[in-house]
Amino acid sequence: MKLVTAIVRPERLSDVLEALFRAQVTGLSISRVQGHGGELEAVETYRGTTVKMELVEKVRLEIGVSEPFVDVTVAAIVGAARTGEVGDGKIFVLPVERVVRIRTGETDADAVTPIAPARVP
Repeated sequence: MKLVTAIVRPERLSDVLEALFRAQVTGLSISRVQGHGGELEAVETYRGTTVKMELVEKVRLEIGVSEPFVDVTVAAIVGAARTGEVGDGKIFVLPVERVVRIRTGETDADAVTPIAPARVP
């Protein structure tokens, strides 16, 4: 089992969600976050004061998947989120020690995305 964490542009979120749905990747969490990567720093004027804006709005997706879904999930996110410009985001794939679905008590692979991934078009 893996935890796929993706940081993407907010304007690409609907495309990413659609790609994940087509790939039959289910069960995810979404958070609005701020961060700084390779983007150029923006300078804005607020009430006559110049302010350097170092943090950029992003969306963080966290998806727990079984091993067969890792590559499908990553491919779906990359295909939908990529614009080819600085600031497209990052994907982190981390090992997961244990998962428990609270409602049913299912554990580990039974508690994450089903085992048979679809092909990403």
